[in-house]
Amino acid sequence: MAMDSTKVAVVQSWPQPRSVRGLCGFLGLTGYYRRFINNYGSIAAPLTQLLRKEAFAWTDAATTVFADLKATLSTAPVLHLPDFSTEFVVDCDASGSSFGAVLH
Repeated sequence: MAMDSTKVAVVQSWPQPRSVRGLCGFLGLTGYYRRFINNYGSIAAPLTQLLRKEAFAWTDAATTVFADLKATLSTAPVLHLPDFSTEFVVDCDASGSSFGAVLH
């Protein structure tokens, strides 16, 4: 499976968050791909708990989850590019306020 090596490099080099703002950035990235990660909410729970008011204290569990999410994001099929040598279908739908597409 072909993957975008620049995206993989960005995910793999993401530094460990040192603040709530940094953690929000990482969770924003992983949340964008959440539909491709089984049980994302359960996996990311130790990190989302750090977002509570006055609760940011990095733990070994947070380090493990952070590394696991980085590994999951940098492996196929999450960052997998479509195979342009085969046929695929893009279904689109639009309304007055938004546009959606699904790649089959």
